[in-house]
Amino acid sequence: MIELVDRMMRARGEQGRGTVGQLVASPNSRNVISGEVRFSVEFRHPEEAEVDRMDAAFVDEAQGVARECGAELELTRLFRIPAQRFDPSCVALGREAAARLGYPAREIVSGSGHDAVYVARHVPTAMIFTLCKDGLSHNEAESMLPEEAEAGGQVLFEAVPVRANRSVGKCQS
Repeated sequence: MIELVDRMMRARGEQGRGTVGQLVASPNSRNVISGEVRFSVEFRHPEEAEVDRMDAAFVDEAQGVARECGAELELTRLFRIPAQRFDPSCVALGREAAARLGYPAREIVSGSGHDAVYVARHVPTAMIFTLCKDGLSHNEAESMLPEEAEAGGQVLFEAVPVRANRSVGKCQS
C-alpha cells in the first residue's frame, strides 16, 4: 500500500503529495506476521478534482493489491479538508521580498493543518517556508541552519511592512 501511494504521487509530479503517516501492526512483534495492519493515507493537491481522482484511484488499486495478496481491506474516510488557497497578493509580497533579498522562491502546496489555513478563511494570508535539512519537516529530526532561519525571518520582515502600509482589506499588488 505504501508503494502504491508513492507510485501514484510520483506519477503526478511536483504538485501532488501522498503520505502514509501512521502504521499500526498487530501484533507488533518483529518475528510475527501481522494479523492486522491499520494505516492512514493522505493525498494533497492544489486542485480538488485531482484529489478526487487520486482518492478514487487509490480505492480501486488498493482493493486490487489486497486481492492479489489474499488480504481483506476495509477503507474508512476519516476526514476531507479542501485545499485552502492563500491570498495571491500576499503570496506575491513574500515572493517579491525573497527576490529583493536574492533568495530563491517557489510556491508550494501546504497541508490543511497549519493555523494559517484557518486564518486565511477570514483575512488575507500567506506562509513563508524555509529550507529544512533533507526536506524533512514535522519530525523530531527536522533541522535547519541558522542562516536558513534568518533568511525566512528576513523575508517576513521585508513583506510585513509593505502589507502594513496598505489600506485595510485585501492585499493588492
